[in-house]
Amino acid sequence: MSQVANEGKHEKILLAFDFDHTIINDNSDTYVTKLAPNGKIPPEIKALYSDQGWTLFMSEIFRYLHLNKTTPKQILECMTEISFSPGMVDLLKTLDQTKAEAIVISDANYIFIDHILTFHGLKDRINKIFTNPAKFNNEGRLELEMYHIQDSCSLSTVNLCKGQILESYIEERAKENVVFTHIAFVGDGENDFCPSLRLSPKDFVFPREGYSLVKHIEKMKTEQGLHIKANIHTWKSGLDILKILSDKVPLLVQPSS
Repeated sequence: MSQVANEGKHEKILLAFDFDHTIINDNSDTYVTKLAPNGKIPPEIKALYSDQGWTLFMSEIFRYLHLNKTTPKQILECMTEISFSPGMVDLLKTLDQTKAEAIVISDANYIFIDHILTFHGLKDRINKIFTNPAKFNNEGRLELEMYHIQDSCSLSTVNLCKGQILESYIEERAKENVVFTHIAFVGDGENDFCPSLRLSPKDFVFPREGYSLVKHIEKMKTEQGLHIKANIHTWKSGLDILKILSDKVPLLVQPSS
């Protein structure tokens, strides 16, 4: 009975990516502010960030852009200007999707991520996107919602705990008979620490070299005794990630034709 159940399992590798400064080489939220008059956001709106958090802060920026006649077309065209991080397109296109799954867990928003990936022909390389819901309303203003509201993880923002999302996805796929033999989390910022902390010694954490996650990992280890069990490798290019995973995890990439 158990042998039949095991035969029904499909083993894969899971790659979970942050988006801003990870898949793309900029911050999509701050990049869109170039569409504001003179490319500047008023101080009274900037002040909202410390009081209300990033999601509500961005909601006000989208409101401000709309008041100043910025159209959905302009916003979407602005997103397509952003370049990808070095080697990321190659990494995503090279993964053998019969053996690996890629997901995005980001505190950006769905409209930006979906449009960028779709425009560049990469949407089909991502199995699922977890981010703050967004849509253009009937008047053309971009409306933003929190992904969820949580208070159980002090390492994460109220609107998005990447660790919870990652664990839920793994559990969901297990119910569908997909078991991840290895998990790799790729990120750059402090909000990528929580999911990294939840990985096991057979997993991988890829913090981007020169970005805040590298220092934050050491800080949390020294100051709070929070130690990441997974293998940690910094990256400059998606090709660095591809090489390490290809060496450690056989048959991860598609055979060359």
